[in-house]
Amino acid sequence: MANEAKPCPCHIGDLMEYEGLGQDIQIEHIEAYVVKPSAATNKAIIVIQDIYGWRLPNTRYMADMLAANGYIAVCPDFFAGKEPWSSSRDWSTFQEWLQDKLPTNINKEVDAVLRYLMKHCEAKHIGALGFCWGGVATHYISLQYPDVKAGVSAYGIVREKENRYKLKSPTLFIFGEKDDVIPLNQVHVLEAKLKEESQVDFQVKIFPGQTHGFVHRKREDINPADKPGILEARSDMLNWFNRYM
Repeated sequence: MANEAKPCPCHIGDLMEYEGLGQDIQIEHIEAYVVKPSAATNKAIIVIQDIYGWRLPNTRYMADMLAANGYIAVCPDFFAGKEPWSSSRDWSTFQEWLQDKLPTNINKEVDAVLRYLMKHCEAKHIGALGFCWGGVATHYISLQYPDVKAGVSAYGIVREKENRYKLKSPTLFIFGEKDDVIPLNQVHVLEAKLKEESQVDFQVKIFPGQTHGFVHRKREDINPADKPGILEARSDMLNWFNRYM
């Protein structure tokens, strides 16, 4: 997530009742939500939460969508039991809250989930999908884990000063044109640097008129004008995974 305290609208729709189609399980030291498709598959996607945590209905809704399209989907608690952010909290305390939940300090959790998917689900092709905080985590995984065959990072914060361009996995980066959290100049720098340094396929796509959190907004029709962009982004997401997994 950001290094500055700006309100994050990722939780739009999180008050809706949605229990999900999967189940909660224990994976080593962390809990996780897992949902499987009706037909057997060796393809799996790690779904990575935003700052509101792994129980957010919006995120589980996306995991269920992946399962409906033929993928095992696992949404682990990447905060490892620590309290997620709440919209009722004071944003001036965000940096303090974030210190022990950095999206680049997730190797222990990623390794545990990979072991689970390979051993218990017999997954041979694994991807990663993340939103906001999880978008940063997905970008990090694409830099660190060549065994993760494809990544889709939705509105993850980008920083010029970090070496974030030598990707090891094909990665789709999705951003909203009207995102108040991520300035477009950062997105343009990301794309330019990736063109210079990435040795694998990537795409940076900016969706006109869309705001932060739009892809995993459960209530697609909360603003009818947004729905075509939301559905297009989800189609791009699925096409990316289908192509590289």
